[in-house]
Amino acid sequence: MDKRAIGVFDSGLGGLTAVRRLHALMPQENIIYFGDTARVPYGVKSVATIEHFTQQIADFLLQQQVKVLIIACNTMAAVASQVVKEKAGAIPVLDVIDAGARAAVVESRSRAIGVIGTPTTVNSNAYARRMHGLDSGVRVYSQACPLFVPLVEEGWLEHEVTRLTAQEYLKPVLAENVDTLVLGCTHYPLLRPIIQNVMGKGVKLIDSGAECARDISVLLNYFEINRSREVEDKTEEYYTTASVLGFKEIAEQWLGEEVAVQHVDLDKELEND
Repeated sequence: MDKRAIGVFDSGLGGLTAVRRLHALMPQENIIYFGDTARVPYGVKSVATIEHFTQQIADFLLQQQVKVLIIACNTMAAVASQVVKEKAGAIPVLDVIDAGARAAVVESRSRAIGVIGTPTTVNSNAYARRMHGLDSGVRVYSQACPLFVPLVEEGWLEHEVTRLTAQEYLKPVLAENVDTLVLGCTHYPLLRPIIQNVMGKGVKLIDSGAECARDISVLLNYFEINRSREVEDKTEEYYTTASVLGFKEIAEQWLGEEVAVQHVDLDKELEND
């Protein structure tokens, strides 16, 4: 039995969708979550900035002695996954792009797959490359949706503005008659009802965060670093770089339980070490 925590990090609150899935699959596991809410959104930042921020967060979580790292932010995964793996050494690192790409290729029957994400994720072409590595015949149609993350962070999950924005963003993807759509940002599952309504019931939505959580479950069992399901003394820690109260309110709403949140100034924290 390995009591060390699973480390999950994201540019903001979106990675909590992966945590919610971890709760369902592995309720006994300890979790440390880091949301860089002071510097969200990442999807419009430069590659160098994203790499720097990602390294800071990875360093912080590795100092907490986590047993595995989940890059729950698609933008971070697209730009800096290799950097994190190098820093982690023997600690396994999984990311949402690998998981989402595999699930989409398996699910699609027409081999026409849509991907929505931040501008950085879409411009990196990371999803298309990984899907083509699995099946060279798939056709991938990508669409950047830069306003989705701010709308989710604002809590406008059912707002009319969000619905109209989704309709505009998804028009080009709809025109390609895809049968599968990857929610290429862990914020996007919070908008799932609106996105599904726009795309129609015939289109399968792939939640990259949920798929990554399934991969973690398999990995922990394979390496025998999971905790026994009989264990009850689990712990969860949540860290944010912005408002603790704001993070706590939305996290509890999404997770359906009370959470303890701590504020961290990464520059000072890492400088002291």
